[in-house]
Amino acid sequence: MVKKPFHIVLYAPEIPQNTGTIGRLCVCTGAVLHLIEPLGFTIDDAHLRRAGLDYWPYLDWHRWKDWESFLEGMKPPRLVFLSSKTKRNFFDLQTQEGEFLVFGNEQHGLPPEFYTKYSDSLYTLPMPGEHARCHNLANAAAITLYEALRQHGF
Repeated sequence: MVKKPFHIVLYAPEIPQNTGTIGRLCVCTGAVLHLIEPLGFTIDDAHLRRAGLDYWPYLDWHRWKDWESFLEGMKPPRLVFLSSKTKRNFFDLQTQEGEFLVFGNEQHGLPPEFYTKYSDSLYTLPMPGEHARCHNLANAAAITLYEALRQHGF
């Protein structure tokens, strides 16, 4: 069984339904959700509540005013960034217990400076489909979180 919870970090998420779905995913798996501002919606948004259903009161979540506040407050031992703009396959990564899985927003992905600053920590989900551009944010979070849990005997 996992001793340390995994963490899903959403950098400036824009679509409340995705965040609500990811919140529900976190409740179902015991993961912690981190929301880095700015958010493209309000936390009481009806779409967020609808996607998260009645799970939101049980969610272990944190809201951070910016990336620096998150880093200072959490002091994550390791960050893993997911992006469609890299080639390193996430399934080749041996995750660590309590991993912080970081996702950019739906429209722009991660901030441009992250691709330089965290280049050794960038991974992607393979997309062999002919017309694949990227996965839906909630789907990508679910795929990566369950792979990390699988690696640790979930």
